[in-house]
Amino acid sequence: MKKMTIAVIGQGRSGKDIHCKYFFSELNQNTEVKYIVEEIKERREIAKEEYGCEVFENYTELFGKTDIDLVVNASYSEQHYIVTKDLLEHGFNVLVEKPFSRTYFECQDLINTAKKNNVTVVAFHQSLFAPSYLKVKEFITSGKLGEIFQISLKYSGYSRRWDWQTLQKCCGGSVYNSGPHPIGQALDLLGWDKNIRVEFSDLRTLITSGDAEDYGKIILACPNRPNVDIEICSVDAYANDFVFKIFGTKGTLCSTNSHYKVKYTDLDKYEKREVIEGALHDEKWSPLYCVDKLDFIEEEADITGSSFDLAVKDFYDMVYGAVMEGKPMSITPDMAAEVIRIIETTHSVNPLEVKF
Repeated sequence: MKKMTIAVIGQGRSGKDIHCKYFFSELNQNTEVKYIVEEIKERREIAKEEYGCEVFENYTELFGKTDIDLVVNASYSEQHYIVTKDLLEHGFNVLVEKPFSRTYFECQDLINTAKKNNVTVVAFHQSLFAPSYLKVKEFITSGKLGEIFQISLKYSGYSRRWDWQTLQKCCGGSVYNSGPHPIGQALDLLGWDKNIRVEFSDLRTLITSGDAEDYGKIILACPNRPNVDIEICSVDAYANDFVFKIFGTKGTLCSTNSHYKVKYTDLDKYEKREVIEGALHDEKWSPLYCVDKLDFIEEEADITGSSFDLAVKDFYDMVYGAVMEGKPMSITPDMAAEVIRIIETTHSVNPLEVKF
């Protein structure tokens, strides 16, 4: 198998701790890093020593290189659009970290620019390949939970931040930073229906040092689809109870990223209860309550793998197929643009005071 050659822009939390961590791990079998771009001198020197590849200070130094199959744009969030567009216009295939861009218009511009230059652009939504998420989809598809009427996704914890990710001018905040994961998963569970709308949203700046939000609540609605409740909160000291909670007419699934439990019954084997207009009572006219005696199936198990190992591998396998073999991608840039549409809508109706 011919390896896909890579240039990585950025050696921060994503470029180094996610992408390069995967590239230089045993999981990676089909990609090879040729170049690292990093504006900070010390990080460039570390990358050169650790990876043994050529390093540059500016991404424009990649222009003219003919031995690059894919550029990974893990620059700062506010640079995603302008850097990606420049790379696409110079004939590079680009994988851009989330958020895809700041606005839906910018996303569409990148998609059109890629088409115009006959290259590939893709946003890094690897959480759609997360083992915990795939387990959720498996149960929903199985029908064991019955008709799904509510989905809750919670990406929360309790922590303060004081870096660039807390600033609106840097495209920071919990919704742009963590939000693409649950929002992308929510849209996927709703079938990427074009009728999905933001029914309710709220953004607040609570304990962060910056002026971007550290609390976000988004409720999505769509005709004939489940309601979806998304919570992205950095001020939840009891945040480990679930990441996914799926409510169905036959039962409920509750899952973190490492463990799931599910409880469901087979309603079809029970005779339908007819309505009794009046108070229930026993033979002595003592009051009775509606107590339905149902048999439940319960199971739970640990989940192997995460969004930062197996999901990364599966995502890059998909990208390899697109770039090297011309195969269609299951996660398209149009899907990533829909995620940004939801985020942009949420921010437009919840404007926060700009302080920096």
